[in-house]
Amino acid sequence: MATQQRRISTRESKGITLLLIGIALGYLFLFLGLPLIAVFVEALSKGWDLYWQALVEPDALSAVRLTLLVAAIAVPANLVFGIAASWAIAKFEFKGKSLLITFIDLPFAVSPVVSGLIYVLLFGAQGWLGPWLQAHDIKLIFAVPGIVLATIFVTFPFIARELIPLMQAQGKEEEEAAVSLGATGWQTFWRVTLPNIKWGLLYGVILCNARAMGEFGAVSVVSGHIRGMTTTMPLHVEITYNEYNFVAAFAVASLLALLALVTLGIKSLVEWQAKRSGEPLHGAH
Repeated sequence: MATQQRRISTRESKGITLLLIGIALGYLFLFLGLPLIAVFVEALSKGWDLYWQALVEPDALSAVRLTLLVAAIAVPANLVFGIAASWAIAKFEFKGKSLLITFIDLPFAVSPVVSGLIYVLLFGAQGWLGPWLQAHDIKLIFAVPGIVLATIFVTFPFIARELIPLMQAQGKEEEEAAVSLGATGWQTFWRVTLPNIKWGLLYGVILCNARAMGEFGAVSVVSGHIRGMTTTMPLHVEITYNEYNFVAAFAVASLLALLALVTLGIKSLVEWQAKRSGEPLHGAH
């Protein structure tokens, strides 16, 4: 009876339902659809030839290569960290567990620009470790290693934060049963833990990769904006736009927009596949 009353109390007229749907769709079109359309319109405003030339221009290709390189390093690093941290938090009790969870959430609370400044403070020429790094001819800031470090910092919560609630919801009974039957730690991980978290893990990797390729704030601080050397795709868009080279800016921006759309499509596919297989994706929040 209570359930039936709850359903009746939340039932709206067809007109109200259509109005709410219309408001939601209008909001999405205004703040998401329209900007995306504008990016592609501006990128192709001078024709396909100029659009293609802007994409194959040496600085643009360098930015694409650097973006892919940084993502290729940051995502696997966060993959290893995310699995290890979530496994430790969900399956074991230890001192400092709450502190570890707080540190995992830290990049969500800190501005990316502040994150970049922290690395400059630590590894810059006038930073705490700057003189030692210079003495050993090691360059992190205004170089590719600094970009990788900043990207890893801002993206490392994504995989861990997807896996922690999922592993906590699943419990540790299956792992304990496998160990009691004689399975080693690695056998338990590969045959029990990993199959149970595969969809959540893939979901976290997708989000982590998208953020790694699109990160601007932290990378902008530590890169030095050296064209052809330390400019990623978002930085290349900023530089060319400030030079009033709008076709080049929007051409590379269209690649980032396509990345976002592809990421959204893969994300939806993973959610659908997880739902179809009956396996949880996020765990109990």
